[in-house]
Amino acid sequence: MKIILTFVIIISYFNGLSQIAIDSTNVKSNKELKGTLLDFDKKTTLPYANIIFLHKNTGVITNEKGEFSINLNTFNKNDTLSFQYIGYEIKNVTINQLDSLPVVYLKENRYDLNEIFVFSNNLNPEKIVKKVLKNKDSNYKRDLIKKQTFIRRRSVSDINDIGIKFKKSSFPELSEEKMKLIENKIPKHSVSFTDFLGNLYFSNSKVDSLRLKIDPIRMVSLKDKNLADMEQIESIFENLLANTKEKEYWKVKSGILGSKITLNNDIDKAKKDSLKLINEREFKTKHYNHYLKYLLKFSTFNNKKEWEFLHNTNRYNYTLIGGTVVDGEDVYIIDFTPKKSGKFKGRVYITIETSALIRADYEYATGKTGTDFSLLGVSYSMNLFAGSISFEKNNGTYHLKYCSKKEGSSMSIDRKLSLIKKKNRFLLDKKLNEIKVGFNLSVSEEYTFEMLVLNSEKISNSQFNNFKQKEFIKMIYVDQFDDKLWEGHSIIEPTLQMRAYKKQ
Repeated sequence: MKIILTFVIIISYFNGLSQIAIDSTNVKSNKELKGTLLDFDKKTTLPYANIIFLHKNTGVITNEKGEFSINLNTFNKNDTLSFQYIGYEIKNVTINQLDSLPVVYLKENRYDLNEIFVFSNNLNPEKIVKKVLKNKDSNYKRDLIKKQTFIRRRSVSDINDIGIKFKKSSFPELSEEKMKLIENKIPKHSVSFTDFLGNLYFSNSKVDSLRLKIDPIRMVSLKDKNLADMEQIESIFENLLANTKEKEYWKVKSGILGSKITLNNDIDKAKKDSLKLINEREFKTKHYNHYLKYLLKFSTFNNKKEWEFLHNTNRYNYTLIGGTVVDGEDVYIIDFTPKKSGKFKGRVYITIETSALIRADYEYATGKTGTDFSLLGVSYSMNLFAGSISFEKNNGTYHLKYCSKKEGSSMSIDRKLSLIKKKNRFLLDKKLNEIKVGFNLSVSEEYTFEMLVLNSEKISNSQFNNFKQKEFIKMIYVDQFDDKLWEGHSIIEPTLQMRAYKKQ
């Protein structure tokens, strides 16, 4: 049995502009220009914006805090950058100008709908929002397509408090000294991220057993975990469970609550094989394939909890604040806030003609949370959620350009726990061994997923069928984020925390 503590902490969204300010001398010496993209009026950050080098067919992407960095090795001071963000005016700036103005401001491109259109009655923003799901099947059709995609997963965890109070044990392997070792060796703070760049092949056929195929270009991972210490802890429990004879079984009990532990040799073997693959810096592509399918469900709007403001419009107040033009289409801009039972606040952009949602930015409103309970010494609260998504129109339908989802939670447990080994008997099962501890744990967690489509092209059935997904993906493990690994590739700018963090 493996002890897995994968818990994460909330990183603050905004750093002061003093942290973002750039030392121009340092920029020139490193041939790298850093800056931030902000809303002109509200001074809020503009995440996942396109920064395109005109006439160069390349560019960079701002991160969730609007930060960007530009490697100047292949450009000169007169090259022009175009800053583009949905619902905002495009701004073109030369590298020479940007060197002295590292903070770039974009003005919102909003107009009064009454000045452009004449409506027979007042528009109802709730009815406009309801049309998004009604027209979803026609607006977001699945195509045979190949997409070059950058995907980033990040997690940060903090164990704020942990205590294992030894009560008694008849296991020689789980003495009071060993339990103290376990308490001391469990990582109190850990950070990890995985960056993926590659081509994704999508099929629109329902009969294909594999409707998504992966062609990786590069995959980089930092996993902050003292593997030697954790393996030492895990081996203690693995050896205990491995020594289970016929008619013997294991049970975990807390107060009057208890459950059997199901042992499965096939599962244990699969775990060992997985560890072996990690050590060889390879793992099975099909595992990442399944994970991507799970992540991509966010862009389907099907999850009624995550997309509550689309599915349960009666729980929200909607305000039509104006319109804008995106890629030649007239678009409604609608803000929403929760009523008593709603959870989110945010803004959506919905096309006037087709009722397609082409952009949404939203988060938990003040005082709102997701799952929240406290019972019998166990408490859990999902206290952070922020989602962002954008679509582009291509050949009459809308295709995902980027999406991001951030989730944070806190959990605590203060219970007496027992691990018991028993043997089946005719009338009353015999207790063979038992360990009792008082277990106190307080954890906070944060998880972020970001996906950016860099370019896409239609493909044929034969192209999809002829591409053979490799069995394994090679992983590059690092101790700190390394720009050199991504030279010549477009990626989402790493956060300041990612750049500064070095695995201990």
